[in-house]
Amino acid sequence: MGFLYQPEDGFAGDFIPFYWQGDYHLFYLKDYRDPPGHGEGVPWFHLVTKDFVTFEDWGEALPRGTTEEQDLFVFTGCVVERQGTFHIFYVGSNPYFRKAGRPEQVILHATSPDLRTWHKDPAFSVYSPGEPEYEIHDWRDPFVFWNAEAGEYWMLVTARKNTGPTRQRGLLACLASPDLTHWEMRPRFWEPDLYINHECSDLFQIGDWWYLIYSTYSERWVTHYRMSRTLQGPWLAPANDTFDARSFYAAKTSTDGQRRFLSGWLPTRKDEKDDGEWQWGGSLVVNELVQHPDGRLAVRPPESIVRALGTRHPLQPQAVLGPWQIEAERVTGGTAGQAASLLLADLPETGLIEAEVRYVAGTGSFGFLLRADEALEHYYVVRFEPARQRVVFDRWPRPGDQPFILEQPVTLAPDEPLQVRILVDGTCAVVYAGDQTVLSCRMYEHRVGKLGLFANEVEASFAAITLATRG
Repeated sequence: MGFLYQPEDGFAGDFIPFYWQGDYHLFYLKDYRDPPGHGEGVPWFHLVTKDFVTFEDWGEALPRGTTEEQDLFVFTGCVVERQGTFHIFYVGSNPYFRKAGRPEQVILHATSPDLRTWHKDPAFSVYSPGEPEYEIHDWRDPFVFWNAEAGEYWMLVTARKNTGPTRQRGLLACLASPDLTHWEMRPRFWEPDLYINHECSDLFQIGDWWYLIYSTYSERWVTHYRMSRTLQGPWLAPANDTFDARSFYAAKTSTDGQRRFLSGWLPTRKDEKDDGEWQWGGSLVVNELVQHPDGRLAVRPPESIVRALGTRHPLQPQAVLGPWQIEAERVTGGTAGQAASLLLADLPETGLIEAEVRYVAGTGSFGFLLRADEALEHYYVVRFEPARQRVVFDRWPRPGDQPFILEQPVTLAPDEPLQVRILVDGTCAVVYAGDQTVLSCRMYEHRVGKLGLFANEVEASFAAITLATRG
């Protein structure tokens, strides 16, 4: 099993993380993608880990219902503890009910004394209020938290209003309860008129800032965040309001009181093609959140994963194109008007690449080659483009005039060091650019090859380069 967990008999989506007494409990929606063999719908499954390196599979937590029951699809929710009892609030979704004129989505409830054995509560259901304020079928992804200011529990619900442009009706409804049993509607928590929906919401506080995390699929599939000094808002968008690109979705957080981790999923692509359609569900990706002094959030790899990849492999720099200066702790290549490429070592199926990168002022690009053949006819590339202030995940050759695969903004400045870490795990790659951003992607069509460096029309240096695997 790799670091980016995926069930052997299916695909994982919408992780619901919960920390309790030294363990991170990662509930998730399991999609078999096999209706003939496994039936319709999705259940919740349950992983437990202390370090995001080793996982214990606790199996099915919430089974799906039948086509005649509300929770044919057991959709996203949350886990909370109160007075020694654990509560799951989740969505029961049944598309057949919509066709019959009944609400497709309803908030349901289950309890457990030990986080392992769960009992659905047949007496509990919270429906959309419906007209005139809300659409009746979009009513999902409850997130429950204790509001100390109000002295009660609040539940944020993914909902839609009944008026306005159809792709901009998304909002977060709010309900309140003193005991997790009796709930009443409150004023809407957030309605920015921006998206179809705000899925898989999460809310937490670090220092003086509140953070609201949510995922959208209106303009693109991505996880966003907003910041506010108070629960009443205003909810401010930072310059880069995403953690990753289209390849990381439905992320939610958990904390041990000291560190906070963001758990989302890297989707698969149809037919395992690099340009195949992105699919729902895939592999777990966990990042540690970092708070900058101005309140902005960024991500980095969990230190436990970095430590687990501690066996270093020897590197043997071999220049292929252009000028390179090879020293004991640094390699420098590239010049104006010319491409430069260098190969370092065979890239293992699972490993961690680390380097400190600098560049001299110019309009070129630089970065890393993944799974490159020796002739440099085929490879993946992590490309930093200072002129566009972005990092790009690309491939070569790129068929026809297809665009590169993914991009994320990153701040790049001449002679300023940038710490780059690249986690490669099977068909997955996760690129960390300093404490700024992360870029996840799939690599299907090239399964083996070498690690390399390049600097095109700019001089770039790569220091303290390491390639490490699990011991």
